Amino acid sequence: MAGPSRKGINNPEDISQSGDMTSAQRARGLMAAGDVRAQAAHWFTYLTSEKRAAHHTLIDYERDLSCFVEFLVDHLGGEATLKDLEALTVRDFRSFLANRRAQGLANRSTARTLSAIRSFFKFMERRKVLSNAALTTIRSPKIPHSIPKPLSPKAAKDVIAEAEVKEERDWVAARDVAILTLLYGCGLRVAEALNLNQTDTPLPKMLRFKGKGNKDRLVPTLPAASNAIAAYQALCPHGLSGDDPLFVGIRGKRLGQAQVQALMRTLRKRLGLPDTATPHALRHSFATHLLNAGGDLRTIQELLGHASLSTTQIYTEVDQARLLETYKKAHPRA
Repeated sequence: MAGPSRKGINNPEDISQSGDMTSAQRARGLMAAGDVRAQAAHWFTYLTSEKRAAHHTLIDYERDLSCFVEFLVDHLGGEATLKDLEALTVRDFRSFLANRRAQGLANRSTARTLSAIRSFFKFMERRKVLSNAALTTIRSPKIPHSIPKPLSPKAAKDVIAEAEVKEERDWVAARDVAILTLLYGCGLRVAEALNLNQTDTPLPKMLRFKGKGNKDRLVPTLPAASNAIAAYQALCPHGLSGDDPLFVGIRGKRLGQAQVQALMRTLRKRLGLPDTATPHALRHSFATHLLNAGGDLRTIQELLGHASLSTTQIYTEVDQARLLETYKKAHPRA
């Protein structure tokens, strides 16, 4: 929901600012508004406790459902009841999606919004609260097919090297090098690297992460990553220990993703790299470079923590695109 203090479900911005919201807190905030919101509270409990949905997924789904509930207030002329939800037609759902597109929502975001609503209705159907077949006939908007845009091996190394020399404060430079080395050398997501605490060091030979669906994955730790973290810790001026964050900002607070994104923006400008050179591109680079060097696709899937092999197979398209580009440039008849 975009905007504070509306009649919709709890403002997701509050979640992002204050951290994870417990199921009990959601229930108290939602049940007071009526049966629909009570069901939403149970749905969020299910997503959090059973599905182990990612924090950002919860924020997105809460925002999407809030927008849907608020749309129905205007569309139906009042607060929607469970009977109203059961009676919604194909035209009603299409009106909502058209309203979202009119607000400038891209196809990818519209598809996610539809996915959130479907999940909510399926949850209520399993609980025998209501059933609405109209929603099953709505097609998701087409999402343009895109492939990851990794950095070249040289560019990935240059990014890390540039991080070491761009910053005058030695400890900040060491911190930046350590973070980027984890992203590229171990294929971590930015959030995974920034969620590490002092107790996680010295890094073991295998790092364990809990990913989507509450699934564990093991990631080998490169000596370069362990050494970079040790160098950063030796220089860090903040007295950190125990459950304190591993990576901190100038004031000693846990470093945020926005700061890492800003770092990459600075580095790509200095190196003349495209806008696709983002922190997440280092994870793409990790997978692509392993595959190009003969890595097994199933092993790369496990290292990335992908639930489905089809998700990992997209990196084979990166290699095919590279080969085709080389062919076009080099073959005299191309």
